[in-house]
Amino acid sequence: MRLSVTVSEAQVLEEIGKSGYLAMGTLVFNHNLKITQLGKSGRIEEAIKLFSQMTQKNTVTYNSMISAYAKNGRIRDARYLFDKMPRRNLVSWNAMIAGYLHNDKAEEAYDMFVKMPKRDLFSWTLMITCYTRNGELQKAKQLFSLLPDKRDTVCWNAMIAGYSKKRLYDEAKRLFDEMPVKDLVSWNSMLAGYTKNGDMHLGVQFFEEMGERDVVSWNLIVDGFVEVGDLDSAWNFFKKMPEPNVVTCVTMLYGFARNGRIAEAQNLFEQMPSRNVVSWNAMLAAYVQDHQIDKAVKLFSEMPERDSISWTTMINGYVRVRKLDEARQLLHQMPYKNIAAQTAMISGYVQSKRMDEASEIFNHIGMRDVVCWNTMIAGKEGRRPDQSTLSCGLSACANLAALQIGEQLHHLIVKSGYGNDLFVCNALITMYAKCGKVFNAELMFKETGNIDIVSWNSLIAGYALNGYGKEAVEIFEKLLIEGMAPDQVTFIGVLSACSHAGLITQGMELFRNMTAIYKIELLPEHYACMVDLLGRAGRLEEAFKMVLEMKVKTTPGIWGALLGAARIHRNLEIGKYAAEKLLEQEPHRASNYVLLSNIHAEAGRWKEVQRIRMLMEERRTEKQPGYSWIEVGNQVHSFLSDDAAQPRTANLRNILKNLTAEMRSRNRVSDMKYFLLDVL
Repeated sequence: MRLSVTVSEAQVLEEIGKSGYLAMGTLVFNHNLKITQLGKSGRIEEAIKLFSQMTQKNTVTYNSMISAYAKNGRIRDARYLFDKMPRRNLVSWNAMIAGYLHNDKAEEAYDMFVKMPKRDLFSWTLMITCYTRNGELQKAKQLFSLLPDKRDTVCWNAMIAGYSKKRLYDEAKRLFDEMPVKDLVSWNSMLAGYTKNGDMHLGVQFFEEMGERDVVSWNLIVDGFVEVGDLDSAWNFFKKMPEPNVVTCVTMLYGFARNGRIAEAQNLFEQMPSRNVVSWNAMLAAYVQDHQIDKAVKLFSEMPERDSISWTTMINGYVRVRKLDEARQLLHQMPYKNIAAQTAMISGYVQSKRMDEASEIFNHIGMRDVVCWNTMIAGKEGRRPDQSTLSCGLSACANLAALQIGEQLHHLIVKSGYGNDLFVCNALITMYAKCGKVFNAELMFKETGNIDIVSWNSLIAGYALNGYGKEAVEIFEKLLIEGMAPDQVTFIGVLSACSHAGLITQGMELFRNMTAIYKIELLPEHYACMVDLLGRAGRLEEAFKMVLEMKVKTTPGIWGALLGAARIHRNLEIGKYAAEKLLEQEPHRASNYVLLSNIHAEAGRWKEVQRIRMLMEERRTEKQPGYSWIEVGNQVHSFLSDDAAQPRTANLRNILKNLTAEMRSRNRVSDMKYFLLDVL
């Protein structure tokens, strides 16, 4: 669990007023704000430099620097600065506690909490929320019982959410009943506990007791009935809703579709006063699920707007009825192919034993997920896995952070007798490292008999990927002590580690030593690391000069790093130059246009923003939907943003709305950028 530790501009201003430091003038005030902003954007070295150069510092200055350190993972530096502060206030203590929590150090945070000379509601909220989110309800309960002022709803809601998360609904209800003041978030949190647990009798009873309801309340009750398969009750509540929204309609559409009530789904769809692409996708998915391919084709052709989900759903529909040629033709017509559509096509070919065509599509997929790999592997069942197969499987798990599947493969490797195979062991090191289990990776590294440079590279890259920059450099130094010769991949890992850890001096020295001492030819990836390192340090002109003087051909990665740094430092000229080069190399990548548009927008150049949007339209470039996955119970679940094919889409949106409402309630502000308590 991670909590935001940023000291907002509003807090800074309030503290200055309270502390009587306005006489120091705007210079100190502006410097304090600058430190806060640098900490937010990850430019910690710049923040340190500015802090050290300030001749006048107040308590706000120290608090801002403590938050900047903690925000960027340098919690020891934050504690050192806290200990040497000439004077501390309540915000200083809270910033330090939040910093420990942000860095997953709950014990240190509690120790600081105990030592506080004075606490406010935010201090209590930090610790109680930390324990409830971690599932440590006994500790949360003990703190809550000691809470001096129980009139505020924030800590109450945190406790209710904690009990609900553990399915302790009796405890949650008892606490809810004891609340002196309840807000709508409290009622919806309690209602969500019942509906998500499928206890709709108590859910309805509780719903009827609610003095005030919003659309979230109604959506929770409708979705609850849909999930337990009671569509008649869901429909009755739907009809009673004052103003059903798109989320409600989509929930009902999927409920009807899953239960084969396609006619009712179609009737609801036709009666909707306004439809967006999500609604169309929901109806399309209903036809596909019911194998009504002709109606699906007709609806698809009538859609005023299509997104990647529309195309994927239609391709999947053809695959379901074994019309593989039509599916392949549609995949060919798809403007921007995604892995879900390609995997559906592979699945169709695999089921029809057309493995050559399945392999053809599989080989053209750049980033393969576990679902894609499993689909291909299923087509080759019966073959005993060898080193190559096992290593490929581990590679897929590494790229997707699919730890549970990776661990199962590890057991299979041991049983298959490949536990001492260096090729497989290196893949295991990489898998554990990329899944966040760095210490497992190091243990695997130590247990591997004859390690080679690939083993060292895997471990260094793993530490770098997980934010252990200093440790990665230490591993590199051990490599040299062992007499191992580093290669190009080694330096990509260690330079990346220096960049993410803010080790500017070491990174520059390593970069120089590559050619001077180790006689290693520089690759574009090395330059990209250096551009990123210099950009994070604020040395943008130096990074730009390095790119212009490169002896190798530039790549999108280099221009992208420079463009990102230019945006952070608001250097429009360098940003524009980098963007133009990037668009030359990747003319159809939407994120490049978006980044350039943002730079112009921040500079107030709205005509340029409009020009870029028109250019995107001319080139038919559209931003691809977000794609993510999570592993639960040995199964990988993939998600697309606005994916109407996901049966719990409406429920997930309700949860997000509840979270947003709760965040606003906790902070008493409408501007989200000032939140001090947020999940990262």
